[in-house]
Amino acid sequence: MQRFVREPLVHFLLLALLVFGAYGLVSRREPATATIDVTQAKIEQLAGLFAKTWQRPPTAQELKGLIDDYVKEDIYVREALRLGLDTDDEVIRKRLRMKMEFVSDAEAEATPPTDIQLQAYMDAHPEAFRKPPQIAFEQVYINPDKHSPDASAAATALLEPLRKDASYAATAGDPSLLPPSLPLTDQQGIAQIFGDDFVAAIITLAPGEWEGPVSSAVGLHLVKVTDRAPGILPALGDIRPAVEREWMNDHRNAVEQQRFDDLLKRYKVTVEPISADGSPPP
Repeated sequence: MQRFVREPLVHFLLLALLVFGAYGLVSRREPATATIDVTQAKIEQLAGLFAKTWQRPPTAQELKGLIDDYVKEDIYVREALRLGLDTDDEVIRKRLRMKMEFVSDAEAEATPPTDIQLQAYMDAHPEAFRKPPQIAFEQVYINPDKHSPDASAAATALLEPLRKDASYAATAGDPSLLPPSLPLTDQQGIAQIFGDDFVAAIITLAPGEWEGPVSSAVGLHLVKVTDRAPGILPALGDIRPAVEREWMNDHRNAVEQQRFDDLLKRYKVTVEPISADGSPPP
């Protein structure tokens, strides 16, 4: 008998009996009939979705099938709600939460920001939109493997010829896949090619003179900084889409938080104590 009770099939049958029993009780309490109105607007929506998917309007028979399927779905949804099948369903809970968040998003996006609002947002968050400093330079690469044991001395020996003859840079040093020069580039872009140590060294160099050797992730370099551009905060007109995007993200979050705070006031929330190890109480 105990083995029979432990059978999963028995549990399934008992659950099915409970569901159908609940359905019978609910059905006896509800009116015998309910109204489902398939409006012209709904029919046009069904036909439009079909046309968007299949790139043609539905035939009369296909449209009837769409309407029948909509009625079937509506009946099943209503009956499932009457039976409480939506209760404690994680998928349904997440979908309902998502729809509530969509409501907040729609409210936040209903009114686009003005230039005054965007300028105020820029003024409050200048570092988010500031154009970083940039450096332009030329470099001559010295491969440590080819100048062992003192690659630094070999690099230093090239400094004087480079300073005397600018054209010497075209043939000096060792071949590599690294660019011989970079136009004005921010520090992050330079670091992606030469590494952080290289950037930390060249930001201290004065423009116009060959200096080094400077270490990078791949070897040694002689470097001449040719130009610098300080970090600046562009005008709103130059970066309006980026400012509007960030403003909208913050505005959307603020509207959603305010809506949630208002809803939270309608509820009394109690949380059971948590044990010292972080696990729920037994």
